[in-house]
Amino acid sequence: MMLRSGLQIDSRNAQTQHGNATPSIKQRSPVLESMVSNEKRSISEPSMQQLSQKVRVISQESSWWELFGVDWTIITFWEISFFVGVWLLSFNSRLYFAVGMLLMGLNYGMIKTKGSHLAAHNALCHSKRWGKVWKHLFLEFQGTFSVDAACDIHIKVHHPYTNIIGLGDSSTWRAPYLPCYIYMFIAPLVLPLLTPVVGLGYLVQERRWRRLSQCSVLAFLGLASQTLLVMAAAKLSAVKALLVLLLSRCVMEIPYLHINIFQHIGLPMYDKNNKPPRLHLMANGALNLTRTWLLDLNFGHSLINCHTEHHLFPQLSDNMCLKIKPAVQEYLQRYGLPYHEKDYTERLHYFIKNYKDLMVKMPPITEFVGIQ
Repeated sequence: MMLRSGLQIDSRNAQTQHGNATPSIKQRSPVLESMVSNEKRSISEPSMQQLSQKVRVISQESSWWELFGVDWTIITFWEISFFVGVWLLSFNSRLYFAVGMLLMGLNYGMIKTKGSHLAAHNALCHSKRWGKVWKHLFLEFQGTFSVDAACDIHIKVHHPYTNIIGLGDSSTWRAPYLPCYIYMFIAPLVLPLLTPVVGLGYLVQERRWRRLSQCSVLAFLGLASQTLLVMAAAKLSAVKALLVLLLSRCVMEIPYLHINIFQHIGLPMYDKNNKPPRLHLMANGALNLTRTWLLDLNFGHSLINCHTEHHLFPQLSDNMCLKIKPAVQEYLQRYGLPYHEKDYTERLHYFIKNYKDLMVKMPPITEFVGIQ
C-alpha cells in the first residue's frame, strides 16, 4: 500500500511538473514568434537607416579626390572659361565674340547650379568656415542671389518637404497665366534679371536689413567687376558691357528652368498630414534625367542624373552622388520602390503635351496607402 501510494504520488508529481512545463512553453512561444516576425519584417522592408549605413561605408572608403576633388576640378574649369570668354571678346571677330559670350554663359550656368547648389548644401568641403565662404562667393558675389533665400527655401523647405502640397511641391515654378511655349522657351530668358530681384526681395520681406545690405554689396561688387572686365576687353561702354553680360547669362536658362520642373512636378504629391516615410517620399517624389554630358558637367550630377540620390543624401557632392548611384538604385529596386529615370527630351515632350494639367492646375494629392 505504501509502495502503491508512493507510486501514485510520484506519478501525480510528474503530471504536475509536466503540466506546469507545457504552459511555460506556450507562454514563451508568442514572444519568440514576435521576435522572428520582427526580424523577418526588418529584412523584408526597406529602411532609410539601412541604406544610410551602406552609403556611409562607401563615403568612408572614398578619397578626398572622390569626395571633393573631382567637383572642384570641374568648377575650376568653368571658372577659367569665363576669363577665356572675356579674352575672346577683345578680338575683332563676330565668331570669337559669340564664342566668348557662350563660354561666359556656361560659366554662369555652372555658378547658378552646380557651384551654388553644392555650396548651399555644404558639399564642397568638410570645414564649416570655408563652406560659408563658398556660399557667399558662388551665391552672392558671382550668382547675384541671396544665401538666406537659397538656404531657407531650398534647404529648409524643399528638401524636408519634397512634393508636399504647399511646401516643397515646386509650385513656385508655376506661371499659369503664361502659354506653354512662352513659359517653356521665352520666359526663362528673363531669369537673369529676376534672380537678384527675388533674392533681395526675400530679404526685404523677411526684414533682414543687415543681411540685405551685405548681400547687396557682394552682388554689386561681383556684377561690377565682371562688367569692368567686359568693358576693358571689348572696349564697350558700361551699359553695353552690362547688356553683353546679362545676355550671356541667358545661355543655360532654358534648361535651368526645365530641370527644376522635370524632376518633381508630375510625380506623386502628398498632404503634409499624410506623407510617407522619408525613404518612400524621396523614391516616389524625385526623378533622374538620363546622362547628358553637357548638363552633367555644367549643372552637376545631383541636379541631373542623380537627383534621387541627392534628395536622399543632400550633403554629398556631385561625384559622390554618382558613386553611390548603383547602390541606391539596387536597394530601391530590390524592395520594389520606384526609381524614376527619364530622358530629357521625353520629359520635355511630356510637359508640352500635358502643360495645362501639370503647370496650370493644382496637382492632385496622392493618398499614400500601405505604409505605416
